[in-house]
Amino acid sequence: MNWLLVVVGAMIGAPLRHLTDRAVRSRYDSGFPWGTLTVNVTGCLVLGALTGAAAAGAASSHLQLLLGTGLCGALTTYSTFSYETLRLAESGARLQAGLNALVSVAAGLGAAFAGVGVAQAVWG
Repeated sequence: MNWLLVVVGAMIGAPLRHLTDRAVRSRYDSGFPWGTLTVNVTGCLVLGALTGAAAAGAASSHLQLLLGTGLCGALTTYSTFSYETLRLAESGARLQAGLNALVSVAAGLGAAFAGVGVAQAVWG
């Protein structure tokens, strides 16, 4: 049963990642990977909130599998972040590559902490 929860979450997360990336690229076609940044920070926020809810006893292990492992696992993408950062550096956009790495890590951690904080405020 647990594997099914992960599969269902991933069936939602993977297309959501693709659609979000396409939507963001259509609005901001700057060469900077805004779509990947968006899904990664969003995934960090959701996972942080889920972690905070679980710590408060408000999220079951089944919800953690569905949303944490399945949805967030398929929504976020470290490999694409790495590839896009490398591509920026190789194309001569070293400043953008550095900013992408710095902003992705800082915003992801900030979103995760914010998610935990919101969950603790609601369920703590």
